[in-house]
Amino acid sequence: MRSILLHIYDDEGMEARLQVALDLVRNFDGHITCVQAVPFEFGVPSDVYFSMAMEMASAFRASADRLQEELESKLEDEDVRWDWIRSNGDAISEIARLAPLSEIVVLGARNPTGKPSLPSRLASETVVSVRPPVLLAPPSSSRLQLDAPAVIAWNGSAECGHALQASLPLLRRASEVEILTVREQRPKSNVERLSASDAAKFLSRHEIEPLITELSPEDDASIAATLIDAAQARKVGLVIMGAYGRSRLRERVLGGVTRDMLCDPALPLLLSH
Repeated sequence: MRSILLHIYDDEGMEARLQVALDLVRNFDGHITCVQAVPFEFGVPSDVYFSMAMEMASAFRASADRLQEELESKLEDEDVRWDWIRSNGDAISEIARLAPLSEIVVLGARNPTGKPSLPSRLASETVVSVRPPVLLAPPSSSRLQLDAPAVIAWNGSAECGHALQASLPLLRRASEVEILTVREQRPKSNVERLSASDAAKFLSRHEIEPLITELSPEDDASIAATLIDAAQARKVGLVIMGAYGRSRLRERVLGGVTRDMLCDPALPLLLSH
């Protein structure tokens, strides 16, 4: 994981994801590409609000300038390789453009705009539209504890398999790896899926010997809540899972568990579609 794509945005999680990216680049002798998309560009002179819009655009550019200057100063003090890409437009589009030559994308876990309890639009769109895994860093993260235990949220889907493969470099550094499954009262389909034992066999070929645990939700707890509670009880440094989503009339629609896990996660979360 030497090519790390880091989203730059002036929100409460910026410092956390910077530290997570720095931990990745130090562990893998990598390179950070900082991508800063400034979305406010106005160019319609006939608009009655043109003057106000131009003032807003100027203020946003000034804020972006300050953030870039601050973070470049920090990066210059770190013994790491990095570069900075700044563009006008939407961050989702720019990240999607750069992702094919990246090995991991680091985003904030919390919704940068709107209610924190809702899934981030940036994370939701990115995780189901790019090939490399997406690492979501909560604002409370001071570092990425790669030597801590790691858990894999397993449901046997192809997305889970992709996440497992993508996370191998990280799992090799974990002190312990555990595969978590959740017993469902009503299985959604009769399609035979890959078992947790299949996943364990795959990991064993890479000299990783995981534990397998089946969880039973308490009362009416959701699958996501059951997984998060188990991960927190184990004091893990990373949760790995597949991200299910599909396109419906140009709108990305997330699966229920994926959406729930993206609602302001408290732990670093690695997802792959």
